[in-house]
Amino acid sequence: MNSPGTSLFFNSRTERLALARRRYFEEGLLPSGVVSDAVYQSWARCQRLHDGPGAKVSFQPVSSSRAHLALQKNRDLVHAWLEELPQLQSVLGATSCAAMLTDATGVLIGATCVGRSHERIMPIATRTGVNLCEEAVGTTAPGVAARTGRPVSVDGAEHFFDEVKAMHCAAAPIHDTRGRLVGVLDISSEAIPFSFDAISVVGLYAAAIENRLFISQSDQHLVVRFQVDAMLLDSRFVALVGIDINGQLAWMNGAAARLLGLPPAERGANTSSVEEAMGASIAQLASLPRSGSAPLQLANGLMVWARGEMRAADGHRGLVPGVDEFGKRDPTPAPAVTSPCALAVPSDEESTAELATASAIEEPDVASSPPGPEAPRDASEPSVRLRECGNDLIDRTLETYGGNVTKAAEKLGVSRGLIYRRLRNRAQVKR
Repeated sequence: MNSPGTSLFFNSRTERLALARRRYFEEGLLPSGVVSDAVYQSWARCQRLHDGPGAKVSFQPVSSSRAHLALQKNRDLVHAWLEELPQLQSVLGATSCAAMLTDATGVLIGATCVGRSHERIMPIATRTGVNLCEEAVGTTAPGVAARTGRPVSVDGAEHFFDEVKAMHCAAAPIHDTRGRLVGVLDISSEAIPFSFDAISVVGLYAAAIENRLFISQSDQHLVVRFQVDAMLLDSRFVALVGIDINGQLAWMNGAAARLLGLPPAERGANTSSVEEAMGASIAQLASLPRSGSAPLQLANGLMVWARGEMRAADGHRGLVPGVDEFGKRDPTPAPAVTSPCALAVPSDEESTAELATASAIEEPDVASSPPGPEAPRDASEPSVRLRECGNDLIDRTLETYGGNVTKAAEKLGVSRGLIYRRLRNRAQVKR
């Protein structure tokens, strides 16, 4: 019969973890079933990097130049963090927890520590510029999340160093539009274990920061947001995809990858065409409303509610429909036009220059057509006929180039913005 000192049947996880930790570091026995693979692998790495768990930990900032560089290099990430910070502070306000944001290398670039009376480590560890990577402070949630690219929790004695065993941490990674790790969001509590599912909370806010970062980095993308419930389109649970000017999927967030049934590894890669993933052409997606929502059936058969956002290279930020080069006047002057269609009266939505540009595209030679009887028409008919002619030609050209707006615009000699406006205005008329 096992003695009390070696019994595996402990009443608490803390006791089981303490035994597994002692057996691993003193006897080399694997802590299988007690700690996660991510934590165990971090212990193994830290054994090669450090003298041992009993060594002293120093939460030292990196050089001032490196800290300054981290802040400058991650301006968009810091801005997204600051936009979510008020809500995050409100959620954590009555708990013992603080939130921390690090860059991809583990350098702290944001924190909410308030300096509670019982805290000894937190006031030191949450200084801007402190390095929280494994090489500096051993096994921590930010360090492990940065290594694995996945959400993780590190509780109490799961930390490598004995000095840090009072900490309880949960962290989730943050990626950019290319799928690269750019930062880690962490929630930590000193001496007081979590009384809620910390991984779920930190994962939710990491996704919210990631969404804001995606939007801010999409200066020339058509951003489509969708979800199975229209009420979620303005929430942290929204699915987002970015479509570039060539009509290719440029990026997608985690919620989009799950709804589309694509592997997480494809989130930042152009591995799928728009129609293969979304079940709709670029023209159809560009016609989605800028506000409200419209039904959209995905390629996998799932029916969702969707909205389209045209983005501009103007620094506009936020999870709101953005004004972009596709939705504003094109500054390029219209070329000289000799076509009779250039005399048509412009509609309310388009300027005379835009109609002139549209009419300059390749059309049948009206002047060479044999004259015939002309049916009576009202004063508004020329504009209507011109719009129908232009829309039909745009549709045929887009079909020829597989929905590539850039190539279609080059072929027609017009701006991409004009094509997008025509598609959007036509969709609004149909509704």
